[in-house]
Amino acid sequence: MPVRPTAVLPSLLATALAASALTACGGSGSDPDTVKVSFKQSTDNSIHVMDDYLADIKKQFEKANPGKKVELVPIKAPDSEYYTKLQQMLRSAKTAPDLVYEDTFLINSDITSGYLKPLDAYLAKWPDWNRFIDTAKAAAKAEDGKTYGVPDGTDTRGLWYDKGVFAKAGLSADWQPKTWDEVLDAARTIKRRVPDVTPLNVYTGKPAGEAAAMQGFEMLLYGTEDRLYDDSAKKWIAGSQGFADALSFVETVYREKLGPDVSTALDPNIQTIVRGDLLPKGKLGINLDGSWLPQDWLPGSGHEWPEWADKLGLAYMPTQHGQAPGKVSMSGGWTWAVPAKAANPDLAFDFIRTMQTKANAQKWYVANSGISVREDVAEDPAYAKAQPGIKFFTDLVASTHYRPAYPAYPKVSTAIQEAMEGVTTGDTSVEEAARNYDDSLKEATDDQVIEK
Repeated sequence: MPVRPTAVLPSLLATALAASALTACGGSGSDPDTVKVSFKQSTDNSIHVMDDYLADIKKQFEKANPGKKVELVPIKAPDSEYYTKLQQMLRSAKTAPDLVYEDTFLINSDITSGYLKPLDAYLAKWPDWNRFIDTAKAAAKAEDGKTYGVPDGTDTRGLWYDKGVFAKAGLSADWQPKTWDEVLDAARTIKRRVPDVTPLNVYTGKPAGEAAAMQGFEMLLYGTEDRLYDDSAKKWIAGSQGFADALSFVETVYREKLGPDVSTALDPNIQTIVRGDLLPKGKLGINLDGSWLPQDWLPGSGHEWPEWADKLGLAYMPTQHGQAPGKVSMSGGWTWAVPAKAANPDLAFDFIRTMQTKANAQKWYVANSGISVREDVAEDPAYAKAQPGIKFFTDLVASTHYRPAYPAYPKVSTAIQEAMEGVTTGDTSVEEAARNYDDSLKEATDDQVIEK
């Protein structure tokens, strides 16, 4: 699942969306036997994976709980509008559903606003919670230490590479770099020996949005000894060597012309260009990207590419100098959460329990090309064989990192993108870009920073 950028809507549009949200939900009411489940419905009418899945869970739930009913409340809207509609619904007991679908990117904003109910009391009595991988559990844990959502899957990131390009460049078909330098060396070799191909793509700059921050920069930063946030001090980190080193990597890619042309790299459609053109047409050697790419190449996608599993290889992104654990990944994903003003929170969590049986969770991961956050599903051979590459990306969950998705994170992400763009265009030195980031960080977090 690709990372979704934050967007702030104008107040007039937000007001209009609020009205439609109230109509869409129709009021939570006081029926103690009906659980209202709100979810994000695709704006593409041909895509109904979530609709079909929830319809099946509804049947299971109603059969297992005679007298209980499930009302599905779809919100059909682009990402930014979905977030706004959802928040409008959560503000009132009259409109709050009993269960909502929350992106881990923004869940802490809703937690801070008091819109969601902590689930710790339910989780303590639910044996299946012990099956969830610790890193995934942390995705919906707030600064107060409480958990506000149950993840329904995740995504991971790594290096996709073109085996045909590698063969022409004389590189191994089973390539696995151990350090950043080995990644750059492979890109330089491609540049020399296969000059009509873009050697390496690293998303960068504001036009790429959160893809630049997460697929690009944070995949580098978290391979150093530094991070964005100090969990023990509960402060954001400024002035770290790792931050400067990650910027230096990006600068090297574009200064040495190892990446796409700067105009292409800073095209808002760069992700579509990579997945729909560069990779399928053999024009890109190495791509630092996410586990969800095959979704774009399935039948009916508009970019059908059935040969991708034979044409592309997968390698994990190494740490900077090969230091333990040797590999790095970043993860996002979505969770199911119970609104603070839900009329039937107990029934809502019962619905989560139904969705998250091993069989139902596995069915969802496979249907959605998602990555399992349950150990028992990840170990199931049927899951591992469901799609090429799924075992590779699932194995990365054990060493993955989640963004510090606290309320300030969207502003922090924007500051990262600006720093990347400066070194990509060459308008800003690494040192200046890092200083600018530190200044923006202090402003975005009300000076809640720790200097390295």
